Amino acid sequence: MILSRLSDYLRDRRRASLADMAIGLDSTSSALEPMLATLERKGRVRRVAAAAACGTSCCKCDPASTVIYEWAGEPPAA
Repeated sequence: MILSRLSDYLRDRRRASLADMAIGLDSTSSALEPMLATLERKGRVRRVAAAAACGTSCCKCDPASTVIYEWAGEPPAA
């Protein structure tokens, strides 16, 4: 996957979970994580501290559904 496709996805949506990005980009969360780390180092995305996953304490939520990223770069073109 190309970084620009991932950037476009987040730029358009402003915020998305790792699981949503994997589904929307037809990829896996493990494939997206290094690309998100690159974009984070460049200051284009930031990882957002997620609240409790679903409000329970069972810890059965997919960790990818609780990892949220938001676009920190320039806004989408009008």
